[in-house]
Amino acid sequence: MKAGKLTETIVLQSGGTTLNDYGTPIPDSNVTLAVVRAERIDQTTEEFLRAGGATDEESVIFRIRHLDGIGNDDRVIWEGQTFNIRQVTPIGRRKGLDLRCTRQLA
Repeated sequence: MKAGKLTETIVLQSGGTTLNDYGTPIPDSNVTLAVVRAERIDQTTEEFLRAGGATDEESVIFRIRHLDGIGNDDRVIWEGQTFNIRQVTPIGRRKGLDLRCTRQLA
């Protein structure tokens, strides 16, 4: 992984939830895990027909250097937008990670 390709800056936050007194999940306070440099591999927008009608979903794949503890319950903030991590794919032996992220568009 060449440092010259890591042109984007992303913030990795923990995205866990807790249950309130009524059993409803509420998001925890977002704790910043790391601010890292990343390479944007792919960015697409797709439209899906769901029960509530048509929705658009933006997908972005980021490649970062290896970092322990990143999972699907975490989130990425990039250019002021919050993306949910859907898949974490390791590259080599602790060389890097591909983060497949999505966000719902209005």
